[in-house]
Amino acid sequence: MPRLYVLTQTHTLSLSTAKVFSFVNLIDSKSLTKPHTLQVFRPPLMAVPVDTITKPTPASSTSTLRFAFGNVLAFFILLLIGVLAFSIRLFSVIKYESVIHEFDPYFNYRVTQFLTKNGIYDFWNWFDDRTWYPLGRVIGGTVYPGLTLTAGTIWKVLQSLNIPLSVETVCVFTAPVFSAFAAWATYLLTKEVKGTGAGLTAAVLLAMVPSYISRSVAGSYDNEAVAIFALIFTFYLYIKTLNTGSLFYATLNSISYFYMVCSWGGYTFIINLIPMHVLLCIVTGRYSSRLYIAYAPLVVLGTLLAALVPVVGFNAVMTSEHFASFLVFIVIHVVALAYYIKGILSPKMFKVAATLVVSVGLVVCCAVVAVLVAVVASSPTKGWSGRSLSLLDPTYASKYIPIIASVSEHQPPTWPSYFMDINVLAFLVPAGIIACFSPLSDASAFVILYLVMSVYFSGVMVRLMLVLAPAACIMSGIALSEAFDVFTRSIKFYISSLSESLQTDAGDIVSGNSASPQNDAIKTDKREDSLKERPSRKNKKKDKEIVEKPSVKSKIEKRPLVLPVEASFFALFLTVLLGAFYVVHSVWAAAEAYSAPSIVLTSHSHDGLHVFDDFREAYAWLSHNTEVDDKVASWWDYGYQTTAMANRTVIVDNNTWNNTHIATVGTAMSSPEKAAWEIFNSLDVKYVLVVFGGLVGYPSDDINKFLWMVRIGGGVFPHIKEPDYLRDGQYRIDSQATPTMLNSLMYKLSYFRFVETDGGKGYDRVRRTEIGKKYFKLTHFEEVFTTHHWMVRIYKLKPQKNRIRGKTKKSRSKSSSATPTSGTKKNPWH
Repeated sequence: MPRLYVLTQTHTLSLSTAKVFSFVNLIDSKSLTKPHTLQVFRPPLMAVPVDTITKPTPASSTSTLRFAFGNVLAFFILLLIGVLAFSIRLFSVIKYESVIHEFDPYFNYRVTQFLTKNGIYDFWNWFDDRTWYPLGRVIGGTVYPGLTLTAGTIWKVLQSLNIPLSVETVCVFTAPVFSAFAAWATYLLTKEVKGTGAGLTAAVLLAMVPSYISRSVAGSYDNEAVAIFALIFTFYLYIKTLNTGSLFYATLNSISYFYMVCSWGGYTFIINLIPMHVLLCIVTGRYSSRLYIAYAPLVVLGTLLAALVPVVGFNAVMTSEHFASFLVFIVIHVVALAYYIKGILSPKMFKVAATLVVSVGLVVCCAVVAVLVAVVASSPTKGWSGRSLSLLDPTYASKYIPIIASVSEHQPPTWPSYFMDINVLAFLVPAGIIACFSPLSDASAFVILYLVMSVYFSGVMVRLMLVLAPAACIMSGIALSEAFDVFTRSIKFYISSLSESLQTDAGDIVSGNSASPQNDAIKTDKREDSLKERPSRKNKKKDKEIVEKPSVKSKIEKRPLVLPVEASFFALFLTVLLGAFYVVHSVWAAAEAYSAPSIVLTSHSHDGLHVFDDFREAYAWLSHNTEVDDKVASWWDYGYQTTAMANRTVIVDNNTWNNTHIATVGTAMSSPEKAAWEIFNSLDVKYVLVVFGGLVGYPSDDINKFLWMVRIGGGVFPHIKEPDYLRDGQYRIDSQATPTMLNSLMYKLSYFRFVETDGGKGYDRVRRTEIGKKYFKLTHFEEVFTTHHWMVRIYKLKPQKNRIRGKTKKSRSKSSSATPTSGTKKNPWH
């Protein structure tokens, strides 16, 4: 039957199409050595069978159906991953109640309440006079508004839909919702690097990683709740722009970066990591127009948007954390100009032009560097913030800024904390790095760089384990996906080879039984035809060199890795077992380690579960038994909770923006009772709150934090010296403690009447020793409230004694010693 052909025009032809239609004479012989699409000269017309155009082959329709089914399946898997990420963070609500956790979230909750009640304009102009008395604080210009605006917008949308949820409920569940978004963003990022399988695996790993759970459980209403999603999504849009060269994705990338700037101060990690990747691509000769489109709009538009955030402002162009992006911005423009000139000039002219461009570029870079140096030279920290210097030099905070070093989450992590927070991912990360190198692309190079930098920063601050978690999940997802691919391919290869061997054996048996005499005649005809068509030996050798050798070589190169079936089954079993261990550990961490709110504590003993609700008990007492304008002094850890729950004015809080003010409180706590009373009285303080855990064994009390109060106070007031509170270099509260320690206000407020709790022993369960000074009285402070478990103790400053008008104490003592029998009347009020 004759076939109908149509004439089409084409410019490129793949190798498989060339084999099908045998257009070998149309193909340039040099292009056969290239691994990419074969280049074909432009024929005016080409004959293509009509049935290949109008009738799709069964294989193509099957692959299309399989592709559609895979997309639908991936969509439902992503939905399940989102449900998993949300539900695994609800243990805190199920086991305890819907309550805000920790310290900083209470400030964010208070700010969100103000936003929803008074509106956005009052929020930007809000001056809070209940914090940092008597200084106060401008909230709109000192807070990252991303979390507050996000939760406020969600609450407003729910109210418009007639869903009557309270502001507190929205704040409690914001972090679990955004953890699902972060898992989906991880899928998109990993998919751009290594495909759908790796993306799904990385997403399910991030949904359960303990490091991220610790900051995103229900009730953890902190900046990281939305910032991790913004971080991952910004990286995804950068990689997407890098792969596609789309200006649309570049604009979205700048907007996502703006949201990250609004949400968390860790945005400086993005604006330094991306320039490092761009510079790496330029140095390794991987520059392209897509790289320019991915980076240049981010620097220009992202910096302009970042400057709109009040807490950032001109820091976006004036601080050293942002200078790397500007220098790389100049470098990429010089490189882009060089590539452009190279394309329009001859090689001879290009050398002259390149020399000129490089010279001008170096001059511009030097001028910019000189300007930047002049800008930051006046700053003692050279334009770096204290936290940034602590990351670059891990010993900087302990030497110069003890307020930063005193925060527990700013301490370097221990090795067990890595196993606790990322578990088995620590062992899968090296395999993921190897997989990213085969082949190495711009996207995989970025992921490797992201991992390396996050490993370093997590080793400096335990808080930044949160930044390492997405990188570890991405690498582990790539490693597991590649491993599953190898194992399942090996099993499929074994099954297919086994079935083929069975079919060939059956075919041999059937053909052997049905042999006929006609085979001899057929064989002779084939021999005659082969003799006629047999080419010469020279032509045969040439054909072998041209056709057979490349095909054999390509078969060797493209042959996938196939393992023995026994090894594949065993490795697959071990991988599933490893995943099961990861799931069990993650669920345990979510249910036990990270679900307990610090505001409500629990302990298990032989007689059951004990709940310690002393913090809320103390704040409720302050709210109901003190005046509205009374001032409460405590260490800065409890400032946010006191303001939010007791609605009382505090001297210092967790913002820690004024080191001198915090040092004043630390000095008062470290001083004797009379000197401390004078300091607090000058600050108009009415009540002093201390946290004590010696009775119930609560280790995070003020006695354990006391040395940091001494160090911070001594950094501003030199008469406070840390060695005065140590005995032979050891911090003690027993009979060997120094007199300075035993007479300090913190010691007296913590251990006042403590001997009454255990029959006179005074045994401290946290320090595991008996206290040194058991019986003493307070002369300038009086106890007004102690919670049920003695965890929070509140004292009131006694009023100042009346003085005799016109006389000082010194003159009175002199007159009394000179005339002991004088007849002057004693003042009854003295």
